[in-house]
Amino acid sequence: MSKVLIVAEHLDGKLNSSTARCVTCAKDMKAEAIDVLVLASNPAAIADDGQKIHGVSKVLTVARPENAHPLAAIYAPQIAAVAKNGYTHVLAPSTTFGKDVLPRVAALLAVAQVSDISAVDGAHTFKRPIYAGNAIVTVEAPAGQMLVGTVRTASYAAAASGENAAPVEALTLDVALPGHTRFVELAQGKSDRPDLQAAARVVSGGRALGSSDAFKIIYALADKLGAAVGASRAAVDAGYVPSDLQVGQTGKIIAPELYIAVGISGAIQHLTGIKDAGTIVAINKDAEAPIFEIADFGLVGDLFKLVPEFEQAIG
Repeated sequence: MSKVLIVAEHLDGKLNSSTARCVTCAKDMKAEAIDVLVLASNPAAIADDGQKIHGVSKVLTVARPENAHPLAAIYAPQIAAVAKNGYTHVLAPSTTFGKDVLPRVAALLAVAQVSDISAVDGAHTFKRPIYAGNAIVTVEAPAGQMLVGTVRTASYAAAASGENAAPVEALTLDVALPGHTRFVELAQGKSDRPDLQAAARVVSGGRALGSSDAFKIIYALADKLGAAVGASRAAVDAGYVPSDLQVGQTGKIIAPELYIAVGISGAIQHLTGIKDAGTIVAINKDAEAPIFEIADFGLVGDLFKLVPEFEQAIG
């Protein structure tokens, strides 16, 4: 039977919803046990969030001053040490965090990594996208060794959270940590809007907006909808918005309930990042834009006229 260890992703003392999405993936493996590992300087609040996720068997915590910031070089030896305690699978979200830390864990455990798991066919057989999402390949990992894998979180709904009260166990690891890596600072934008990767609604703008100042109509519509703001790579490359808003193959892969693409033509790299969205609305003056091929609803016309009208119609 499978025994799964999920590495918790967290920031500022809060558990990221990507962890609950990994739990859903682990459930598909018919795992005998699903444990969540929290590495932090003070893991209590994060562990409290983790133990409430339905399907979690146990929350393991490692409290060390070195774990105050999620550095892959520091986390990896600790994760590898815990994984050796009878676990058959080690999972983490296929986010910037998971992509940074899990390859190191796989190397320390001397196993190959399976990336971007989007569906589970068996304990060691999975589906994952290739060629920018244009094809899905089935990957079979050796059954006789531990499996390390990142989970494509856009392919899974977050496991419910509430009445579950999994036990919390504090671990003390005798692991030497490297000293060649140290935390300097974290530079991130502050916003009252929902997190782009977890938001139920997202409004994205493209290069057709023409300037960073014109992006204010995107922010206004997003605020009216209580949505997160995203952007195409072209808009990011043009300097209209920061890179952390980029949606697509080389940005964030998301699966909101509603995705509104404004002035985005629909390059394959962008479509890869939104293919799991529930409802897609496209606004573009080019009726032949590829985005309309996948959109559930489309508006053809001048975005500077249509978006304010759209916002007004919401009320």
